[in-house]
Amino acid sequence: MPYRITPFVSEYFYHLFNRGVEKRIIFSNERDYQRFLQTLYYYQFSGPKPRFSMYTRYKDKDFSQNPKIVEVICYCLMPNHFHILIKQIRGGGIQEFMQKVINSYTKYYNTKHKRVGHLFQGTFKAVPVETEAQLLHVSRYIHLNPYASELTDDLEGYPYSSYPHFISLKHDHLCESGIILESFKDGANYKRSLKASPENEFSSSAYKEFVSGHGDYARELEQLKHLLLDPD
Repeated sequence: MPYRITPFVSEYFYHLFNRGVEKRIIFSNERDYQRFLQTLYYYQFSGPKPRFSMYTRYKDKDFSQNPKIVEVICYCLMPNHFHILIKQIRGGGIQEFMQKVINSYTKYYNTKHKRVGHLFQGTFKAVPVETEAQLLHVSRYIHLNPYASELTDDLEGYPYSSYPHFISLKHDHLCESGIILESFKDGANYKRSLKASPENEFSSSAYKEFVSGHGDYARELEQLKHLLLDPD
């Protein structure tokens, strides 16, 4: 993975994304998606833990008490690219995390599909989240990706996104969603707060409204982008 000059700052949030080299498909089937999600979960943690091959074989092995180098806030995997909203916990954590995730998944994918070489297009892209409001909007942008690109009309049923977890349809142990959902708890009126409190009751219905209410606009923007970039 190419060297990144700009360092990441601990306790800050970043929107990370990348796509397949030459826009190629990087997730071909259910197993590919699940493998990438396993790497996202596993490489968040430092300290002693089973080898990755052992973790994927025996899911009951628990190392969730290990210190984290990053926290994944939300994510969405698309057939040829991914989006991750992440917080750096330890110095150098994002760079270490992404290097291990990309290397591990590329090795798996190349072995499985009998190919060699880079799978992703250069180094991953990273956009710092500079305001509290931006944090909420980035999470919405990430979760709307499958709908905006017309991959699905059923955003709640899309299985390779943390959105179902955010609206309480399923539990996803990968994500630290409280930092977002606290802003949507009952009576909060979308208040801007970055202090997650597990004791609070979060309002998934308010977050669902926040995302779904922007769906048609996001799809129109996506269509316009394609028209501008690929005119007849």
